[in-house]
Amino acid sequence: MSNLKTFFNDSVKKTDSEVSAIIRHEIERMSNGLELIPSENVVSLAVLNALGSVFTNKYSEGYPKKRYYGGNENVDEVEMLAIERAKKLFGVPHANVQCYSGSPANMAVYLATCKPGDVVMGQNLPDGGHLTHGWKVNFSGLFYKSVPYHVKADGYLDLEEIRKLAIENKPKLIWCGATAYTREFPFEEIGKIADEVGAYFAADIAHISGLVIGGAHKSPVPYAHIVTTTTHKTLRGPRGAMVMVTQRGLDKDPELADKLDKAVFPGLQGGPHDHQTAAIAVTLGEAMKPEFKEYAKQIVKNAKALAEELMQRDIKLVTNGTDNHMLLIDLTPYGKGKGVFVQEALDLAHITLNKNTIPADPSSPFYPSGVRLGTPAITTRGLMEKEMEHVAEWLARIIKEVASKYSLPEDKTKIKEYLDDFRSEIRNNVIIAQVKKEVMEFCKKFPLYTTLDY
Repeated sequence: MSNLKTFFNDSVKKTDSEVSAIIRHEIERMSNGLELIPSENVVSLAVLNALGSVFTNKYSEGYPKKRYYGGNENVDEVEMLAIERAKKLFGVPHANVQCYSGSPANMAVYLATCKPGDVVMGQNLPDGGHLTHGWKVNFSGLFYKSVPYHVKADGYLDLEEIRKLAIENKPKLIWCGATAYTREFPFEEIGKIADEVGAYFAADIAHISGLVIGGAHKSPVPYAHIVTTTTHKTLRGPRGAMVMVTQRGLDKDPELADKLDKAVFPGLQGGPHDHQTAAIAVTLGEAMKPEFKEYAKQIVKNAKALAEELMQRDIKLVTNGTDNHMLLIDLTPYGKGKGVFVQEALDLAHITLNKNTIPADPSSPFYPSGVRLGTPAITTRGLMEKEMEHVAEWLARIIKEVASKYSLPEDKTKIKEYLDDFRSEIRNNVIIAQVKKEVMEFCKKFPLYTTLDY
């Protein structure tokens, strides 16, 4: 990547040295560690520049050529460009690029297709689903009657259960998509179930959209009525989202595109974030280049290689592998609720991932029995299959070190004190310190950006 100074010049440092220092510290943190959170990535300087552009100054309620404010000719142009690129990349007749983030995009789907109290179906959150697909404390579970579906004991989606629940409950909307599912989504099969019961079928591909347009994962477009995605995970763009309507969606409801646009604005949002729209346009432009397809395929190659290396080191994975960018480590061979120990120990070693529930987790979502990791960000930095051996070795070393030594007390009132003692103790752990040293040296071979000199 180009010199970071071309983006981050002296203006922030001159204006606010405190914020400048924090930004520098964050770049250093990213540069000196391995980012394995599967929902995070490293954007290009072009995306950063667009996100920090003068488009942040503008107000543009409405849609291109139909604004409530004047002076939007350039905003119209960049939004229409983003729309056309999204339509071309995903093969859809309609795209809305104004959604602030993934959850508002999914909210728009509910507003366009359902009424409060309607039955909806989505993957159960502890089984790897998403909050907005009907979880009980989320708006989607509070305002709609949620009937969650699950994975089987082997970690794969239970298609028989999905069909049975759909026939019994006649949902208005069925979701397919997840935050912690490591296998290819059965879009075709769920689309048939939705057709059988007359439901709308929405595919939330927030995690895999980059893989979809890169040809590394099956597309939901031939089977779904609506497709939503964030733009910052495998798509490698700014934090934003899109909601798209397929031809099947228009065949089911010719007014569906208009309904979704009205749900986004004025239904849920005010003025769009035009700097975000510009950065999405840049992201989609980058995704149109041939090298993006190679990048998407490399993400999956790396994930598969990392899975194999981990399993060779006796680390248990949900479904014994992956079809996408994500792995879910099952720590129950060491006991329940071990995710917090592994996450925090790896943090100290400059390897970042997140604690996560596993299917049929014997512990709670606050102290889950798994950790979730993925390969988008390290693939952006240039790591290939051969480097996965090093990553797996570091992960396994620390997992075995802390998961075997520490266990949450049964008395919940003692958990905080126990974790405080754990955090204090691992700061002096020799194995963690050694892994940190090795990781930092390793990262010098794969620079985040070419310089931190600003």
